[in-house]
Amino acid sequence: MGLFNLTFPQFFALFATISAGVVALYLLDRSRRKQVVPSLRFWQPAVRPAPVTRRRHIQQPLSLLLQLLSILLLLLAIAQPRFGGAAAAPRDHVLLLETSAWMAARSSGARPAFPTLMDEARARAFAYVRALPSLDRVMIVRADALSTPAGGFESDRNKLRDAIARSHAGSTALNLEQAFEFARHTLAMGGGRAGEVVFAGSGRISERDQLTPDAVPPNLRVLPVADAAENVGLRKLGLRRSATDSGLWEIFVSARNYGARPRTATITLGFGGAPAGMRRLELAPGAEREASFEYRTQANGLLEARLLPDDAFPDDNRAVLELPEQRALNVVVYSNEPELLRPLLSATPRVKATFRKPAEYEPPGPDVGLVILDRFRPKTLPSVDSVWIDPPSPGSPLVIAKIVTGAQITRWNTTHPLGAGLRTRDARIESASVFQTSQDDIRIAETDGGAIIAARPGKTKTVVIGFHPMHSPLRFELAAPLLFANILHWVSPGIFRRWEVNGGSVGAVNVALDAGQNPEDIRVLQEDGSPLPFTVRNKSLSFFSGAPGTVRVLAGNRESVYSLTIPELGQAKWEPPTGVRSGVPTAAQVGSGSRELWYALAILGGCGLLAEWLIYGRLGARLIRRRKGAEMLARFKLRTAS
Repeated sequence: MGLFNLTFPQFFALFATISAGVVALYLLDRSRRKQVVPSLRFWQPAVRPAPVTRRRHIQQPLSLLLQLLSILLLLLAIAQPRFGGAAAAPRDHVLLLETSAWMAARSSGARPAFPTLMDEARARAFAYVRALPSLDRVMIVRADALSTPAGGFESDRNKLRDAIARSHAGSTALNLEQAFEFARHTLAMGGGRAGEVVFAGSGRISERDQLTPDAVPPNLRVLPVADAAENVGLRKLGLRRSATDSGLWEIFVSARNYGARPRTATITLGFGGAPAGMRRLELAPGAEREASFEYRTQANGLLEARLLPDDAFPDDNRAVLELPEQRALNVVVYSNEPELLRPLLSATPRVKATFRKPAEYEPPGPDVGLVILDRFRPKTLPSVDSVWIDPPSPGSPLVIAKIVTGAQITRWNTTHPLGAGLRTRDARIESASVFQTSQDDIRIAETDGGAIIAARPGKTKTVVIGFHPMHSPLRFELAAPLLFANILHWVSPGIFRRWEVNGGSVGAVNVALDAGQNPEDIRVLQEDGSPLPFTVRNKSLSFFSGAPGTVRVLAGNRESVYSLTIPELGQAKWEPPTGVRSGVPTAAQVGSGSRELWYALAILGGCGLLAEWLIYGRLGARLIRRRKGAEMLARFKLRTAS
């Protein structure tokens, strides 16, 4: 036998101290008695105090024994005695309850006992908790891609049942190796007597998560959940603009057969509620195939991919992506020589240029994004972004400080997007205007005399070129088209952005980066705009998203949108090694353990003290006096009657 709250020396010392006090009270009780007299008239006060005699023996030994026995029972209730030695000591267990996305699959069979695999796993976890001794503590850990405790070590069975009932299937695949490592570390740091590591689930893991024998805990118990359900699901959905036709979307859809039998699946596409394509795929067990589509649209809308027919896991049979609108930049050019500027603006189909004579100038409407003014100043300044080519001195948006001839560009501002990639320095400009710039202005190209190309940011952006590029040696250089491309990109960055829209599974995502991509120019944003941590290694960007949502990856001119709404499923089935315990343990396997006896001992001790007070206390004395008075009265009546 062992004591949980006290050691044997502490228990006996406490009991001996209290018992000695109680015995002393019985021996040191004063012997004064209550005297009832008819009058105090003839009562003479004693000169000396009334003698006090001390008892040499206990007059009520049964009362003392009853009190000592009751105190012994109460102290035993506080100490909580346990029988069986160390084998009956409580243990700490870690219950790994699988909450991966696959646990939402429907159970196999015509009329299964549990609708989903998660229901069966919860039932097995309930049964295991009920089979344990009442004092054993259990920690419930929800295991998917991450291992998340539902609380600490707990012996209250109601709290454990509540934690199991509130566990539901998530959206990520099972990382069993991490779950085992977490359980072993938790038991080692718990401080109690280590019990079992229990896994309740189907055990579907990814193909890359192959467990070694060393990763399996030696004290493992498995509560298997049968998952013979057949499933074919979507794996990825990718869209990108065609490199040759900006209005054409190239669509790629991949599907996988997770079952053990060959399946025929049909992939259908719909955009805005209208059919957009259909493909039929033959999938072998464990195989994955891809279907490609093309769809032409420049409008934004929802593209839906469906997989038919329905199966045991319908959550991965549908994926929806939002296509961005293909916007174009409307440019109005006022020039007497439109043939000089037409090649510079027709290089990209996302720029729609309209050429007019300067005499036809009118204030731009709301659909115009950029106005180019070739060597003239309108009476009414444009209210949108504008590019001024060799403006006249009286009406230049930037003050012309002087005119230089035979000028050579000595410096390009390559640190700003307007001057990115411009390095030409051997071209001489016959005549150019040098502008007087302020601190906020951007000096793009400079000569020894000052800035000949400058820009002014603000609500409306303005670029001023002090010469005509197509009337200078720059027309034979790459600098002229690159300068206009930089201007268009600065005014409207979206027209040069490369869009990629991807639908995939939550969890870890890898993104291939372009060669020479600067990691400092990369941003990864969540759906609410907050940054998401990422790593860059070997021209690949990696991030992790544990919840369904949209993630945007911005890398230079490329924007990739990841709609992570497809549940992540494991492709491989983990089989426990030989010798691992399986199933809910019996009472003989877990041991009977010790029962909670303290409340019974406390009740018996309290009842003993109450009985002693009723029998030997004041209430008992009153009852005795009443009984004696009743007996005397009965005798008196008998005498009178006789």
